[in-house]
Amino acid sequence: MPPKSRFTRLDAFTKTVEDARIRTTSGGIVTIISVLVVLYLSWGEWADYRRIVIHPELIVDKGRGERMEIHMNVTFPKLPCELLTLDVMDVSGEQQHGVLHGVSKVRLQPASQGGGVIDTTALALHDESEAASHLDPKYCGPCYGASAPSNAMKEGCCNTCDEVREAYAQASWAFGRGEGVEQCQREHYAEKLDEQRHEGCRIEGAIRVNKVIGNFHIAPGRSFSNGNMHVHDLKNYWDSPVKHSFEHEIHQLRFGPQLPADVTKRHAKNSPWTNHHLNPLDQVKQTTDDPNFNFMYFLKVVPTAYMPLSSTKSAGFDRARDDDVWLGSLGTGFDGSLETHQYSVTSHKRSLNGGDDAAEGHQERMHARGGIPGVFFSYDISPMKVVNREERAKTFSGFLTGLCAVLGGTLTVAAAVDRGVYEGATRLKKLQSKNL
Repeated sequence: MPPKSRFTRLDAFTKTVEDARIRTTSGGIVTIISVLVVLYLSWGEWADYRRIVIHPELIVDKGRGERMEIHMNVTFPKLPCELLTLDVMDVSGEQQHGVLHGVSKVRLQPASQGGGVIDTTALALHDESEAASHLDPKYCGPCYGASAPSNAMKEGCCNTCDEVREAYAQASWAFGRGEGVEQCQREHYAEKLDEQRHEGCRIEGAIRVNKVIGNFHIAPGRSFSNGNMHVHDLKNYWDSPVKHSFEHEIHQLRFGPQLPADVTKRHAKNSPWTNHHLNPLDQVKQTTDDPNFNFMYFLKVVPTAYMPLSSTKSAGFDRARDDDVWLGSLGTGFDGSLETHQYSVTSHKRSLNGGDDAAEGHQERMHARGGIPGVFFSYDISPMKVVNREERAKTFSGFLTGLCAVLGGTLTVAAAVDRGVYEGATRLKKLQSKNL
């Protein structure tokens, strides 16, 4: 025998000689079953290690000077596109009048004709073929007492009907149908406006706003500021031979980018994040025949970040980068991270004629008289931010620990079962031999 080492007495795993071992059929069956159990539980540990879970965190939003995008798709079946204006304003003093960049107005057939989309070049109010390009190069159209707009094709002149309308808006004057304005008569503005009276309109697209308290609204007529007041030119709305109203359907309204479909599908069963883009205003429809009606939505916007497992940076974007990002892409990181927003909403509607809600059983509820017909969205930004972070359900060391627990626990139980079966069989044999 080889000389004993000093570690021999520390050996906790004593050995038995081969001649002292007994192999039984029951032991083989228990061994096969235990191996299958070990493989099954080990696969479960591996699947658990590979599983990705969402860990939500609530933190104070420390972003400064950020911007956000508002994506909308709203249909007005009883208003032509020419009468609709989208304006944005916030508490910082920034105002966007008659927003056009990033937003499309889709002309729709009357509801009685199916409400289908009309070709955008048909019945255009400002047809390029009737613009001032065919006039004498020396021609300088009058602005009828108003100052020429800064974006006029010819400085100091109003050569098109649209430029005259813009000049009137800057001067805070009502424009109407353009009677007596040679540019509008040349472009047949009034006739084309009448042709569109029965049409509907869908406003779709995105606008970029400051991440502060603000509002955006869709109201009739061109808008302008008169001192501290925001005013709309409602002449064409009220003087219409066709009865208009702000009946509308909100197909979609969201703040920020949409959660990718693959992420939603991956976490559909066990993630609170998949409820994020169930925007409460999607598919909301409001009906009215009253042209003197006002719809208001009050939204509480909660900044929300989604940080995938591949994300390498903390959530957040800076203002300089925000201004350089294409409209519609703000909030989407190259590493898969997403900066977006959730929101809750309460709504209110009233007639601008004032009165009470006696018809609805609330005679004590009174409404103020006056205002602008339209659809108004007022939003407030929460100071808290939700960060949904993807994480492994288990670390690698936890995975190894689980494997050891599976292996050791299974073998221990299997040994106990095998010992019990062996002892039972041995005693049974002894009892049978005594009876003989």
